[in-house]
Amino acid sequence: MSYKSKPLPLTFACAATESKLFPHDSGNEIALCGRSNSGKSTLINALANQKKLAKTSNTPGRTQSINFFHLENDEAKKIVDLPGFGYAKASKQDQNAWARLIMSYLEKRAALSDLILIMDMRHPFQNKDLEFLSLCNSLNLPIHLVLTKADKLNNKETQNTLKVVSEKMADYPAIVDSLVFSATKKIGLETLLNKIKLLLEV
Repeated sequence: MSYKSKPLPLTFACAATESKLFPHDSGNEIALCGRSNSGKSTLINALANQKKLAKTSNTPGRTQSINFFHLENDEAKKIVDLPGFGYAKASKQDQNAWARLIMSYLEKRAALSDLILIMDMRHPFQNKDLEFLSLCNSLNLPIHLVLTKADKLNNKETQNTLKVVSEKMADYPAIVDSLVFSATKKIGLETLLNKIKLLLEV
């Protein structure tokens, strides 16, 4: 698959399981967040056109650290992969620890400019998504909604889902736009690449 826009030249920087392990708080960061198994790792791999940059797994809840990726030519510009929320099989202790880690990043990170909230297009705006959006109310950060796994829906299902999403978005003014995406079919990839490059000022 040829890219009209060049893939993001991302490289893995570090995995932080506590805030003291975060990289220096400077530059420009975009954080990716979403429910477990929403397709965050697959999306990162698609953005970079690398198959194994971010680990993917059929087991939800695998990402248990905050993973930082920076541009190869500019370490101050980063994509940040947050642990997936809402993994029911994780212990309550683990879920609370992940929640504290995520909020410590979101509330205190000066370099963070935008959030990309990823939802499986087949199951948008689940309870855990709504809980997360409520937590984000006080952050004053723009949220860009990316609806993944679009290839799993037919045209009618897609249109019905987009109608529901549009209605729900009206309740959350922090969500500034939405995008339909499929890593498998490259649907929306070009648009998302251009958006991220604009946000990171690449």
